Amino acid sequence: MDTVTNKKFYIGLLLAVVALWVLQWIDPSMAWCSSHAEGAAAATGGHGDEIGKHLPVWSIIPFVGILLSIALCPLLTPHFWHHHFGKVSLGWAILFAVPFWYFYRDVAVYNMLHIYLIDYIPFIILLWGLFTIAGGIVVRGSIKGTPLVNTIMLLIGTILASWVGTTGAAMVMIRPVLRANKNRENKVHVVCFFIFLVANIGGSLTPLGDPPLFLGFLHNVPFFWVTTAIFPHMLLTSLILLALFFVLDTFYYRKEHERLKKIGPLEREPVRVEGLFNFLLLGGVVSMVLMSGYWKPGSFMAFGVHMEFQNLLRDVMIIVLGLLSLVTTKAELREANEFSWFPILEVAKLFAGIFMTIIPCLAILKAGSEGALGVIIEVVKNPAHYYWVSGALSSFLDNAPTYLTFYNLALGKLGLTEAMVPGALAVGVATTNAHFISYLQAISAGAVFMGANTYIGNAPNFMVKSIAEESGVNMPSFFGYMLKYSLPMLIPCFIIVTFVFF
Repeated sequence: MDTVTNKKFYIGLLLAVVALWVLQWIDPSMAWCSSHAEGAAAATGGHGDEIGKHLPVWSIIPFVGILLSIALCPLLTPHFWHHHFGKVSLGWAILFAVPFWYFYRDVAVYNMLHIYLIDYIPFIILLWGLFTIAGGIVVRGSIKGTPLVNTIMLLIGTILASWVGTTGAAMVMIRPVLRANKNRENKVHVVCFFIFLVANIGGSLTPLGDPPLFLGFLHNVPFFWVTTAIFPHMLLTSLILLALFFVLDTFYYRKEHERLKKIGPLEREPVRVEGLFNFLLLGGVVSMVLMSGYWKPGSFMAFGVHMEFQNLLRDVMIIVLGLLSLVTTKAELREANEFSWFPILEVAKLFAGIFMTIIPCLAILKAGSEGALGVIIEVVKNPAHYYWVSGALSSFLDNAPTYLTFYNLALGKLGLTEAMVPGALAVGVATTNAHFISYLQAISAGAVFMGANTYIGNAPNFMVKSIAEESGVNMPSFFGYMLKYSLPMLIPCFIIVTFVFF
């Protein structure tokens, strides 16, 4: 189809979805409209805690719509998506927010304010802080991309990812890796394994590492719980992939060894790291997140939403640390990193829509078997199910809301509340819930690990691909990446993890 036909097709499809959505609201025979009054009245008593029992399953259509848009539009209409992704996100958000407010009023307002004040704003602030500070760190020098050197760099990036975030680690490490392999003919696999390990799996040990784990931390999962609970899974997965990479890189390196000898050595330049002050600022971000998990000075109400003073201080200080990085870091260092605000703006706009449209999905799952998605609760029964279902969705949608969705599913299934989570996860305590521990291990590993299955599984994946292509690496297409790299190399590894741990 030509461009004009493409536009007409997608506009027509969008109008059809909107029309069906509106009919669901105005037809009195529909489930929501016939019962919204009593549903709203029942939910109001607990600030909307009971609303999930009354929402129909089709109320999650905008959530599915925005995630499918993120997955498919960059492939089907890349030019349109690049210029209008923010409008698409806003459109899906409005499609849910307006009728939700009309029928539920105070309950709807509370739920919308709650998810933005408690989840979205801290989430974006942390990502912005890590992205901004890491963008001021530059690794220079002539490094020869031998199999051993490449493996060591991937190992360093994997370790770094849990402490500066997958986005921060990718920003710091991708250009040194590309420079080291500048004269290599076969280097696509280096970038793909970089996405596997640095942009995804490496971020599984702390809430700083990957957005889903930070959302878990915001919802009462202790900061260091994931460090010990997921470490064996992360260690096994990383060792298998690093060993596989070393073997594969050795094979390609030997194939082009004679050509590399003729080219000669790279121009010698001592290895050095510039912008070191930013490491202190990253340490400040870590300290602020830790502080918010252990210091409890009290709370206050903001627009009817219960807020904690320590979380407000954490967010303000992360902004201050990010601004300090911008002020103190030389402009040429950010230029050397080809620093741009586009990636973080893209994430902010898309997640603004995601967090709005995820409200009914989370509410329904919190309702457990009494919600419209009770059938899913019956199907997802054991840790292996949680691992693969949360992982599969994280591969094609987004791992942060996927984690939050299945986290609430596990809570609903076991009849737990967020306030009970620290006790349920405590070591050596009588109230420890073994089922919840195994479920959360599976959800955490699935959401973080399997974000590596596609370019859209985690925010840094596309960023790494784009930087590599700008450097002349001929990266595979969306499906080429899956068929040649992620499916044959990651899936067998994840199957091993399933049999060993789940």
